[in-house]
Amino acid sequence: MEDKHTILTKSEIDQVLIKRHTLPVHKKIRQAGAAIAGLGGLGSNVAVMLARAGIGSLHLIDFDRVEPSNLNRQIYKMKHLGDYKTDALREEISEINPYISVRTDTVKLTPDNTGVILADDRIICEAFDRAESKAMLINHLLEHRPDAAIVSGSGMAGYGSSNTIHTQQRMKNLYLCGDGTSDIASSIGLMAPRVALCAAHQANMILRLILGEKDV
Repeated sequence: MEDKHTILTKSEIDQVLIKRHTLPVHKKIRQAGAAIAGLGGLGSNVAVMLARAGIGSLHLIDFDRVEPSNLNRQIYKMKHLGDYKTDALREEISEINPYISVRTDTVKLTPDNTGVILADDRIICEAFDRAESKAMLINHLLEHRPDAAIVSGSGMAGYGSSNTIHTQQRMKNLYLCGDGTSDIASSIGLMAPRVALCAAHQANMILRLILGEKDV
């Protein structure tokens, strides 16, 4: 039986992306990298979007495993149930573009290890579910990493208007994406469309930072 799967070469993928993005834009994106802390509804979608854009490297950080409740809004499939999210997402990225350099840390970020784990990252996507984890990471980075750009997500629950989700620059190097108000605590739940909208804002802001566009 004929194998219908085609693996493009790196040069072939580059040519496709150059045609879509232009050579100068593709070069900047290909030479850039980003860290994604939290690989749930936000982080997994951000990673896939950046992979499709042709980013050169991704640093994926999460300690959790894929479970059934993740399937309504995260990029994972049933075949990934029980797998570490770092492993499952690496697999998905390899099927989009196997030439992206993917580094994983299957660990929970804490005030004690954040500095070491993120030491080499200059653009960091904060994509945690829990407010305390978000606050810990953002406060740590603002205090200890003034050179790092932080792209955070907050407020994407439910099925309200898409137009309330936007990107704001809160500080020199802190960008906040979302509606800023809705969350799972309000009992309206998390659904794929608005979560993906917020993730798209984060991914787009990361690309703008890579391309030297620091305004929102």
